Amino acid sequence: MAHFIDRRLNGKNKSTLNRQRFIRRYKKQIKEAVSNAINKRSVTDMSSGESISIPQRDISEPLFHQGKGGDRERVHPGNDQFSSGDQIKRPPQGQGGGGGSGEGEASNQGEGEDDFVFSISKDEYLDLLFEDLELPNLQQSQLDKLVQMKTHRAGFCNDGMPTNLDIVRSLQGSLARRVAMSAGKKRKLRALEEELASLLAEPVPQQSRIQALEEEIAHLKSRIAAVPFIDNYDLRFRNYEKRPHPTSKAVMFCLMDVSGSMDQATKDMAKRFYILLYQFLTRTYKDIEVVYIRHHTQAKEVDEQEFFYSQETGGTIVSSALKLMDDIIRERYAQGDWNIYAAQASDGDNWADDSPHCGEILRSRLLKMVRYYAYIEITTRAHQSLWREYQVLASQNDNFAMQHIRSVEDIYPIFRELFKKNRQQQGAA
Repeated sequence: MAHFIDRRLNGKNKSTLNRQRFIRRYKKQIKEAVSNAINKRSVTDMSSGESISIPQRDISEPLFHQGKGGDRERVHPGNDQFSSGDQIKRPPQGQGGGGGSGEGEASNQGEGEDDFVFSISKDEYLDLLFEDLELPNLQQSQLDKLVQMKTHRAGFCNDGMPTNLDIVRSLQGSLARRVAMSAGKKRKLRALEEELASLLAEPVPQQSRIQALEEEIAHLKSRIAAVPFIDNYDLRFRNYEKRPHPTSKAVMFCLMDVSGSMDQATKDMAKRFYILLYQFLTRTYKDIEVVYIRHHTQAKEVDEQEFFYSQETGGTIVSSALKLMDDIIRERYAQGDWNIYAAQASDGDNWADDSPHCGEILRSRLLKMVRYYAYIEITTRAHQSLWREYQVLASQNDNFAMQHIRSVEDIYPIFRELFKKNRQQQGAA
């Protein structure tokens, strides 16, 4: 059995392999630190890299050591009181000798170890942030718009990670190289050996010629033996590349309440949720359309800048946003050609007579056209009529989901819950 040891010098990315191995090994702790870090970021800084801390206890290596008790022989440096065979009494409980009992006053001096601080790049941060997430119920319609990147095999290359080493092809390359480098020498060696045998068979051998042949044969054998069994040139690694994989057309509607009841803290939490959503969509899918709608008593389609930074405010009529969404769908997005998604954020405060109207619009029109509709309510108050109306919709429609956000710490867990993979299958089970 052959054993391959990679002793090549590392290139400019010499720490890449160790870095990836570290992330895989401590993925649980890193993901936990990432989810905690996102709550501390500002609204405008949701997608940069991050320095995260891993508790020292989590990265300690296991070790074997002797437990307490039993018979053992030890040599204690500096011992001048006892000789071999002496019986040493065990110190009384709570008195000196051995480890401390844990009692006494704290010291103002000492040493310790800080948590391990590990920096991850923007790409690593976003990969961990949106791992195992997807748009629910995405179906193929016209394969000409939404493109998702998938990893495919792309032949072989001469350089790569040891885990991608193709042993069979490497050995085939090694065999071909050795044949090419030694075939001519082996043919010449056979010819010289045949000539030497014929000379030795003569009645009067020519000693000078025999000696010359033996020296030439020994030289050829040493050159053949010097051909290495395997060389860096022989190594072949499986190559992978990301290729665009067309899936379907998709559009995401973002509906945000900007009425007077939405204070600045509530609006900031809504913006955090939508920025997460935008980063997830643009990170996971190459091309997807996003429609931004802000509403108070009136709804208006806006661009990304106005959606996140406009200071407009007013009363609350949620149905205005739903009507505008319905009009846009019928005007620009034919139901058969597009996968339609929606995410609505509000504090739940709505004109009481308008909430049943919202339920009717969703029930009779929108939920029949959308693949998935997510509603988040951001409030610390008791739920009002809009929440109760939406609860009825959630119980009757598999493509409608709703969640309650109370604080910044709830945003990322709820976001993952709304867009985790196989959500619908898990809900049906």
